[in-house]
Amino acid sequence: MRFAISIPQFYADGEFDPAAFRAYVTRVEQLGFDSAWTQEQTLGSKPQLGPMETMTYAAACTEHLRLGCAVFVSTLHSPVHLAKSISSLDQLSRGRIEVGFGTGGKQRPFGAFGVDPERYVARFYEGLEVMTRLWRDSSTRFSGEFWQLADAAMEPKPFQKPYPPLWFGGSGRTALRRAVLSPGLFSGFFGAGQVSTAKFAEQVEIVRQTLAESGRPTDDFAIAKRVYIAVDDDAQRARERINAELAALYMRQSPEVEAAAIAGTPGECARKLSEVITAGAELILFTPLFAQAEHLERLASEVMPELGATASGEHQL
Repeated sequence: MRFAISIPQFYADGEFDPAAFRAYVTRVEQLGFDSAWTQEQTLGSKPQLGPMETMTYAAACTEHLRLGCAVFVSTLHSPVHLAKSISSLDQLSRGRIEVGFGTGGKQRPFGAFGVDPERYVARFYEGLEVMTRLWRDSSTRFSGEFWQLADAAMEPKPFQKPYPPLWFGGSGRTALRRAVLSPGLFSGFFGAGQVSTAKFAEQVEIVRQTLAESGRPTDDFAIAKRVYIAVDDDAQRARERINAELAALYMRQSPEVEAAAIAGTPGECARKLSEVITAGAELILFTPLFAQAEHLERLASEVMPELGATASGEHQL
């Protein structure tokens, strides 16, 4: 079982505190978390720094901590630019980057990014092919529906060969099966924070069934889950605070999203997290939405020990 934690991204104009950020990610590394992760939301009323820039700053503040984004909505990106940014950061961090990709679903504001909403899935997979070929091949010739490359080269390649671990973020049966069956592309599935533990268990079953059908070993495909979490000695206060933060993040109140989040005393949170583990999570990404430094300490000292893990000071748990 591995544990990760989110990197602070929520800052209003002028609020970013470089020293506090550096202290936070340094402490994450000291406590021995497996990795620290960002998330992407380009448009939204809740102030949020971009994932690539935040990971870059975090990489400069740490030495061994692995860093990731769950997930990039790569459908909205130029794959050539995104491939260059990821490759550059993997080099700058000496191979500490992991990246998740997702289509974004039908409800994304595709018009704001010049994307045809009728072809977003095709664009997603074509973009991934462009990126992986640029990372892998010395010269890329590609003629697709959306992008064309004529003997294009991208150097340097990622520090990790052939490229960093790629996670898939999706929900539906068809999307999950297609991701698992994409040969040699994804190394794991990342369950979303707004998905309930019961729904996540169903998704894990789809992934495992598809792996079995394809003959791919289950230990070759990792399973992770983002968990929005609030730890407080007052369980009601924890629930009220996280519900308010989720409403700001998703720009609306959603009973489904609120029910997926875990809130309560350390013991209550540990019991709910054990259900996530039972559902199939091999990596849990803790995502507190307020008082992140305080949550970091409480999760390491009061919650993780209840799950059979301790913050040992090593870089693997």
